[in-house]
Amino acid sequence: MVSSSTSPFKAPAARYSRTAIVLHWALGLAILGLFGVGLYMTSLPFSPARLKLYNWHKWAGITLLALSLLRLLWRATHRPPALPASIASAMPAWQHWAHHGTHYAMYALFFLVPLMGWAYSSAAGFPIVVFGVLPLPDFVPVDKALAEWIKPLHELSAFALVGLAGLHIAAALKHQLVDKDGLIGRMLPGRR
Repeated sequence: MVSSSTSPFKAPAARYSRTAIVLHWALGLAILGLFGVGLYMTSLPFSPARLKLYNWHKWAGITLLALSLLRLLWRATHRPPALPASIASAMPAWQHWAHHGTHYAMYALFFLVPLMGWAYSSAAGFPIVVFGVLPLPDFVPVDKALAEWIKPLHELSAFALVGLAGLHIAAALKHQLVDKDGLIGRMLPGRR
């Protein structure tokens, strides 16, 4: 058995709650998966497989929106643990700004990306029927010109979200591998 003092994932005392950890990882994996499917499906020729992927992408996007709302509600009612004082004092001011700015921007994009996708689908005249059984109301009226305007915004916001997620991952790895401060342990699943 590895002692906590030699573990590469030494955890600071103040961990996130199990619910926050589950929401973090579920949302993170959903974002990366949706982005990958989105890139793949847009490269396919028109076919039943492409249509099926578009429907799955839309269902997953609505699920992502629901998870984002749940995560925001959890965050609003459950204060996250503060950065340990030793880590906070060692971080330059720009890292504190980047830490908070990245989190706020990601939260905004958690909502913006799926809402833009829903708006694009509605404007293009392709309603969303979640899991093939639950029709959602159109987010905006059918308008092909509006759809053409929204489509690149959905794509750009998705790239921005994945870029910020990459920055978030890089920062976590920097704390783990360079600073060796165990910060990543606060969000890893495992025993409490």
